[in-house]
Amino acid sequence: MPLAGVVWAALSGETADIAARDIARYAATSAVLALLVGTITAILGSIAAWLVVMHRFPGRDLFAWALALPLAAPAFALAYAYGDLFDVAGDLRMWMRPALGFDLPFEMRTLSGAAFVLSCAFYPYVYLAMRAAFLNQSVTALEAARTLGCTQRRAFVRAAMPLARPALAAGVALAVMETLADYGAVQFLAVQTLTTGVVRAWSVYASTASAAQLALPLLGAAVLLMWIERAARRGRAYESAGSKWRPLPVTPLPAAKAALACLFCFSLLFFGLLLPCGWLLWSSLAVSPDWIRLADAAGHSVSLALAGAVVTVALATALALGAARLPLAARLVSLGYATPGAVMAIGLLAPAAIIWRMTPGASGFAVGIGLLVYAYAARLMAAALEPVDAGLSKVTVRMAWASRTLGRGPAATAWKVQLPVARGTLLTAGLVVFIDVLKELPATLILRPFNFDTLAVIASNYALDERLPQAGWPSLLIVFLALPAVVWLSRKIAMSRPGTA
Repeated sequence: MPLAGVVWAALSGETADIAARDIARYAATSAVLALLVGTITAILGSIAAWLVVMHRFPGRDLFAWALALPLAAPAFALAYAYGDLFDVAGDLRMWMRPALGFDLPFEMRTLSGAAFVLSCAFYPYVYLAMRAAFLNQSVTALEAARTLGCTQRRAFVRAAMPLARPALAAGVALAVMETLADYGAVQFLAVQTLTTGVVRAWSVYASTASAAQLALPLLGAAVLLMWIERAARRGRAYESAGSKWRPLPVTPLPAAKAALACLFCFSLLFFGLLLPCGWLLWSSLAVSPDWIRLADAAGHSVSLALAGAVVTVALATALALGAARLPLAARLVSLGYATPGAVMAIGLLAPAAIIWRMTPGASGFAVGIGLLVYAYAARLMAAALEPVDAGLSKVTVRMAWASRTLGRGPAATAWKVQLPVARGTLLTAGLVVFIDVLKELPATLILRPFNFDTLAVIASNYALDERLPQAGWPSLLIVFLALPAVVWLSRKIAMSRPGTA
């Protein structure tokens, strides 16, 4: 319904006077930014995964799960930190000019600066996908490459990487999806993309039709990226076909190379989480936060995240249980994950108006909260469906038949047999949705009821006023709330056995 609402809104209503060259500039900027982030995350995530899986060096076991921790920090929080740190009149530049006699050769509020920030935020998608791919590879392919004269480095390039290409494509597709969906970071860094154009057309020009027209190219990109991700995962079964699986050997690195490997992994964690969060904390200590407002916003954020997680996982579970009867439904809902939150929100404005006219006595607050939870579920259904479907696949046909022979119907079999077996993956799916909802900004910004601010909305409002120390506190609270869930998920993934990673 939200996607149909975007198309309907784009074909109806008056459009704002937005020049065609501006729309083309938005689209070109989005394409270049997606290309830069995709390339950078592919390189960083692949190297980090290869080092952690294939080599032994100081801190390897820690980095195996810690490299996923930047997922706890929203991209806009990193943008606030780096924008303040590398500002023309920022503390770092003011110190460097007299102390070192030179200035930094780049500025953060540029397209390259946005690519740097988003790459630091989204490289874990590629790292996790590639780590799982390398763990599931068999050593036989590398042994064959070595017997044909390849060095260890050439065997990695010519054997291991081609075998992991489906995972690389899937991880990069996820990073690019998040790049196209991002609003807070690119808006703060003054990089005008299609997503910022959608929000601007709605908030500044008050034109839902113009916002929907700007959203149509994003929908096209969403379809393309989802097709790439699906096609990549369809090819992952050939990795060890025809050979007996044996784990990859772990090679201890010499002292110098071990130090470089440790430095590389630490740099990813440092620039993706430690430096921006540390700087936000340091700069925020100079102001006294409004704890009452922050507590209310934190309550709103957690309530929405919990409601979104429960509703999304419940619907994803129902869809997974009925996947055999509705095979097309899973593919359709998967499109939502590639769709930016701003597009989902614009698509729901027209149905919301219809609902409002049909129920004149309905509470505006209740309708707004319902639309928000609906938007979260529509966008994040695929993120919940994947782990739920994997958990339910552990229930064999014979287990279901045994339950049916004991007199239980389909619903009782699902409740007594299938769901208890998959409860671990249900928790995983709920945590994934919980983290994403905590960090969601554009959909919440458009659909939230009046005077109902979340931590992301408060941080965005402070940042728009260039009150970055005040924006640091809600941003850090988001990290604080999301970090335990990310730690649990990343440690679970790091400890997973080969073949299940």
